[in-house]
Amino acid sequence: MLALPSRVAQRLGHLTPHDIATLDREIRDALGRPRVTTLETRRRALRALIPPPRLRLSEWIEGEMRLPEGVSALPGRVSLWPYQRDIADAIADPEIERVTLVKSVRVGFTTLLTGALASYVANEPSPILALLPTEADCRDYVVSDLEPIFDATPALRGLLSAEADETGRNTLLSRRFAGGSLKIVAAKSPRNLRRHNVRVLLIDEADAMEPGAEGSPITLAERRTLSFANRKIILGSTPTLEATSNVLRSYARSDRRVFEVPCPECGHCHEITWADIQWPEGEPHRAHYVCPECGSVVEERRKAAMVEAGRWRASAPHVEGHAGFRLNALVSTLANASWGKLAAEFVEAKRSPDTLQVFVNTILAQGWREAAEEIDEAALAARAEPFGLPDAMPADVLVVTAGVDVQRDRLEIVFLGWGREDIFVLGQSVIWGDPAGDDVWSELDEALRTTWKHPRGGFLRVDAAGVDAGDGETMDRVMAYCRARRAFRVHALKGATGNRPSIRASDTKGSRLFIVGVDGLKAQLATRLSRGKSVRFSDRLEGRFYEELASERLLVRYVRGAPVRLWERIPGRRAESLDCVIYAMAVRALVSKNLDQREAEVASPAAPPKKPIVVRSEWLSR
Repeated sequence: MLALPSRVAQRLGHLTPHDIATLDREIRDALGRPRVTTLETRRRALRALIPPPRLRLSEWIEGEMRLPEGVSALPGRVSLWPYQRDIADAIADPEIERVTLVKSVRVGFTTLLTGALASYVANEPSPILALLPTEADCRDYVVSDLEPIFDATPALRGLLSAEADETGRNTLLSRRFAGGSLKIVAAKSPRNLRRHNVRVLLIDEADAMEPGAEGSPITLAERRTLSFANRKIILGSTPTLEATSNVLRSYARSDRRVFEVPCPECGHCHEITWADIQWPEGEPHRAHYVCPECGSVVEERRKAAMVEAGRWRASAPHVEGHAGFRLNALVSTLANASWGKLAAEFVEAKRSPDTLQVFVNTILAQGWREAAEEIDEAALAARAEPFGLPDAMPADVLVVTAGVDVQRDRLEIVFLGWGREDIFVLGQSVIWGDPAGDDVWSELDEALRTTWKHPRGGFLRVDAAGVDAGDGETMDRVMAYCRARRAFRVHALKGATGNRPSIRASDTKGSRLFIVGVDGLKAQLATRLSRGKSVRFSDRLEGRFYEELASERLLVRYVRGAPVRLWERIPGRRAESLDCVIYAMAVRALVSKNLDQREAEVASPAAPPKKPIVVRSEWLSR
């Protein structure tokens, strides 16, 4: 290669090896031609320093990115859907500081996010921070998406090498590259957000991020961008709860764009909503779109053309610098997102509020509106039906669970029956006595070993029981009791607030304790109680049961600037029955019995053998 003057070499510092080779070839060609003046040589050399025209992000993704097998069902060159192109171009628009996307599943947001990240690494090297809910999410994103796409794309290959550089600082979640850096951080570890100054912030699944001791991780991450006047903040998520949704709150502050498609018959442009999808009774596979303007019926085969001609419209055009997009799965052209298949999913999902919420969040990209703040106990009591223990088991019950609340002078028990869709409150009982003694636990053994006659001819008994171990005074006694009966699914439980799984084993080594996410279970129960009648009550329950079941109300409070759902006890009310129901609901997840097999068992007149509640060691009997 030619030896260039130092001032020219300095100007070449930002060029890629390909650009420098091109410049070298231009100069050699110029010097090798006859009658070329020095001025012309200089002009051609400087012309080579002019950067290529700036591509829109959508053009760069489609022109450069490649998806490998295992990352996409359609490996190879990326082809963006029509609604993705404007989102990509807004991400790269220097006039737009923030981009918010309220998304469903099956719309390709991860591809857009990775494309934006890759473009900044390759074309605008900058300090970049990607924020995901958990460290497991971070590692999975790097290993399953980021690294395979960079390896499969020639323009990106080697730019994010996992091998340590000369400083020895590269790790799986922290990379340095020429002109910038990439940090991939979990929102559950806010201390990882310290000491970073970043220009580009990418936030995925924002609604899975809850405020911690230091406040909202999203707010903490955004503060890391304050040093850059040309910062870019990209936030996307499937919404969860409407009252506390991070992505819906961000979208409300944007220009609120919606994707509209034209009707093939009248040309009217309209955002496709679930209300526009209809089907003949009992035939969801024949679902179609009905134009709200002219009433025309549009079949699935015409959706692709409608989407191709679609456009984004800002419903708050006065907002500048913040582009917001709302997109549901009804415009997806994937085979698994056809209107017929989504209608069939809805028919199954609407049977339970729990599954219906998943459909509303992940398919319709809407926030879930929770039940009323308070539950009317009188209305619940009026729904009582003539069934109950011990002699009137409902025919639909296939599984029985029990929740036990430990008080200082008694044990409270509630038995729940589980059908394929409904929950039956079968009965409640109280065992009086000091939990520090043995008598109450012996009586509890008898209660949990009871066998009940099923109307179909067979028998049922408790499949799993959860005993409250959250009281510090009785915890050791409860743990000892449950430890000896774990083989019979009698488990010690401790409730915990916040966004947690319904039930999971404690992380404490050697512990036999299960942690119950009480907030989520209370929300599920409240939704079932207020929407439909999927929770059914025995007419043998005491009057206090309903008052205690409705003893808490859901409130939304702001904690460190972020809305948080809190369950608050109504003054003057006790909550033993509510706690028992929550424990009985939690242990249902620990029963893996096949319901078809159970139906056959309850139809058999043979009574199951009554097993001892304590397992004796064969080794000790030698």
